[in-house]
Amino acid sequence: MNKMILSWVIVILMTGMFAFSATTTEAKNINNLNSILLGEQDFELVNKTGVEINALYVTPHNAKDWGEDILGVDTLAAGDSVEIHFSRSETAKYWDLRVEDEDGAYIEWDSLNLLKISTVELYYKNGKATAIVK
Repeated sequence: MNKMILSWVIVILMTGMFAFSATTTEAKNINNLNSILLGEQDFELVNKTGVEINALYVTPHNAKDWGEDILGVDTLAAGDSVEIHFSRSETAKYWDLRVEDEDGAYIEWDSLNLLKISTVELYYKNGKATAIVK
C-alpha cells in the first residue's frame, strides 16, 4: 500500500513539474514576442501633478500638430500612471508631450529622448510644471 501511495505522489509531482515547465516556457515566449512587437520608445507616464489629466498627446518632435488624444475617453487621475506603447516600426528619437486638464489648460514638454527614457513623472508645484525623467 505504501508503494502505491509513493507512486501516486511521484506521478503528481512529475505532472506538476511538467506543467510548471510549460508555463515558464510560455511566459518566456510571450516576453520574447513583446520585445519584438513593442517600440523602443515605450515609457510609463506618472501623474504626480495633483490634478486629473483629461487629455494626453505624444508626438514626434518634428510633427506639425498634436494628433489625437491617446487617452481617448479615459482620464489619468492624480497619482495614477499609464504605460505608453509605440509601434516597433517607430523610428523617431525625440518626442513632445502635452497634457490638458478638464478646462483645456495645458502644459507641454518638448524634445524628450524616449529611446533613453523609461519613466516620465509629471509634477506641478508652486505654479510651475516639472517633469522628472528616468
